[in-house]
Amino acid sequence: MRSTSGPGPARTSPRTSTATGAGSHPDAVDAITDQWAAVRPDLETLPMAVFGRVYRLTQTVGSRMQQAYAPYGISRGEFDVLGTLRRSGEPYTLSPRELSATLMLTTGGMTGRLDKLERAGLLARSPDPHDRRGLRVTLSKRGLELVDEAVTAGLAVQREALDAGLDEEEARQLAALLRKLLLATGA
Repeated sequence: MRSTSGPGPARTSPRTSTATGAGSHPDAVDAITDQWAAVRPDLETLPMAVFGRVYRLTQTVGSRMQQAYAPYGISRGEFDVLGTLRRSGEPYTLSPRELSATLMLTTGGMTGRLDKLERAGLLARSPDPHDRRGLRVTLSKRGLELVDEAVTAGLAVQREALDAGLDEEEARQLAALLRKLLLATGA
């Protein structure tokens, strides 16, 4: 542990480049935090180490997920729309506003995705029977079959990534820690 100084209470920070556990080796993020430590030893780089790794994992696994969805003719974003409708349960119908809120997309961004998926026959838009101004978006039979196949392909990619470095208990611990951090940050 190295001590950092500066305004506020003194903090101690583990040296992030020191690999811990049997078989651990330094990675690219360690190189970055080591460089910062060399030029700015006053910085606590543990947050950089954590979020740098989360970011790199997101990019790496995200690219692999995109490749897994490509044979189905959909992108990750389009999968998210189909998956959200599928998870909503029968009759697999939501409003565009509900989809936008769930996926944290603007209505304009959602419209583009819906247009493409509707042209592909994977969903249909229809008037909302309870609101003359509203629409409902419903997963088609073809969309249901496709998303069920695509989710299996995507989960296989994610499982492969987890199995490459973690055992089942470590994966559960990581999921719990990430949940805790998400809740604490209001994400």
